[in-house]
Amino acid sequence: MNDLVSIIMPSYNTAKYIEQTIDSVLSQTYKNWELIIVDDCSTDNTDEVVEKYLVDKRIKYLKNEHNSGAAVSRNRALREAKGKWIAFLDSDDLWMPEKLMWQIKFMKKHDYHFSYTNYLEIDESGKANGLTVTGPRRITKTGMYNYCWPGCLTVMYDREYIGSIQIADIKKNNDYAMWLKVCQKADCYLLNKCLAKYRKGRQGSVSSHSIKTMIGWHYKLFHEAEGQSVLASVFNTGRNLVFGFYKKKRYVK
Repeated sequence: MNDLVSIIMPSYNTAKYIEQTIDSVLSQTYKNWELIIVDDCSTDNTDEVVEKYLVDKRIKYLKNEHNSGAAVSRNRALREAKGKWIAFLDSDDLWMPEKLMWQIKFMKKHDYHFSYTNYLEIDESGKANGLTVTGPRRITKTGMYNYCWPGCLTVMYDREYIGSIQIADIKKNNDYAMWLKVCQKADCYLLNKCLAKYRKGRQGSVSSHSIKTMIGWHYKLFHEAEGQSVLASVFNTGRNLVFGFYKKKRYVK
């Protein structure tokens, strides 16, 4: 229980939220972590907000030279990561204080190398909307192609077992592209505890876009990032739609 956790955090114009997000990392009962923030040329006062936290040497703040998207930012942070465990937290989401502790215990106890947890949905102001999101107990490679079950803010994987991951430069669904790569090496297991809070509906976030727009992003994920044929990409986009409806019925409560 003393292995280093590398926390990957891309940021772009989230000065309004990133202070709370960083505070939720500082509040972790598990203390051996490094937080790698990669800012993608924010035009708000993110620099000013983050600067006061840099007295903590566990926090690293990197800045892209050009606005490049979350995939490039995550890839850069992953190249900098030194931890055995890789965890993800977007700059407007939150963790419960015992998130890292419970997840590492869970993975070490069962010898798992890839896991995720339940999370609460909150609105832009941070108020809970009454919904908790969970998922299948075990996600195989086939299951991950069915749908992107894990919430990005809940995922952790064992870098020593999985190896270094870099993903294609796609503007959206880049977290899903990463899970598809990790699932080639290990199944993903659910820790059935609610350990994070996902800010849904913020302007510019994935959850604020239309279904039609998200269908296009899914197609690009399979066709461009995964290199699949047009037919296979259409098929996988369709199965994502079907399992997306199933998730809302089965795993959102």
